[in-house]
Amino acid sequence: MSVSDYFQTFCINLRMSNDTVNAIQYRYHQITKRINLDYYNSSSETNHSLYVGSYGRGTEIFTSDIDMIVKLPYDTYVKFNNYSSNGQSALLQEVKGVLEKTYRTSDVKGDGQVIGINFTDGINFEIVPAFINENGSYTYPNSNNGGSWKVTDPKSEIDAMNSMNSESNRNLKRLCRMARAWKNKCNVPMSGILIDTLAYKFIKDWEHKDKSYLYYDYMSRDFFEYLKDLSIDQNYWLAPGSNRYVWKYDNFQNKSKKACDIAKEAISYETNNCPYTSKQKWREIYGTKFPE
Repeated sequence: MSVSDYFQTFCINLRMSNDTVNAIQYRYHQITKRINLDYYNSSSETNHSLYVGSYGRGTEIFTSDIDMIVKLPYDTYVKFNNYSSNGQSALLQEVKGVLEKTYRTSDVKGDGQVIGINFTDGINFEIVPAFINENGSYTYPNSNNGGSWKVTDPKSEIDAMNSMNSESNRNLKRLCRMARAWKNKCNVPMSGILIDTLAYKFIKDWEHKDKSYLYYDYMSRDFFEYLKDLSIDQNYWLAPGSNRYVWKYDNFQNKSKKACDIAKEAISYETNNCPYTSKQKWREIYGTKFPE
């Protein structure tokens, strides 16, 4: 097997199984249908909902939870906005009650800005009730600190990721998934949206962005080098498309440097015809989804 084969197999291993994808789609349709029945007198399984988060951006891996927005009618916003205090919390509780008509009450949780539904197979849903704005963004409730309304623009982020993924020969989303495997293996303090934001910024100017799996060893090395050289004093970046602030949890540069050093070792072993040792080095970065 070649470097190209190793990384192609790795990228395939990071994807959810067809059974998992089918389960996600079924649940998404059932959640959407429940919302439509109660708020629109409709049994549609597709209207008024949107995948968001890493699943919506297409950068999820096998461990991901699923985020979705359900769009509610404007008169529902007016109703809860007129509450004297924390109508946002009341809205979340109402939507939680609606979803409990379909799912067991013990499995449905309301928390701050989302309603969560936990499933026994570990693929959990976080549902954000929201109201669409004229510019395509969404207003959603935040029940913390007495309640407030916040705005998010996931469609712009999804569109930006899709556009750059096409421009980079589908390398952007694969890099995002690989970086999630590194995050999980090495306990890197980065959110999914921060990974996607920095991967986008890196690949936009990467000289080999039009290449494919044969260059993924170099892509790994160069991405970790890019991360390690970012200033530790920078606390946020702007998300592609929406330009919202994406804050860091903690400094990730030291772990990026370590990964960069290991990637250089892996490339050196491969160059010197030691493919087994090279793959073990990649597994130090990416974990057991990387082929032995």
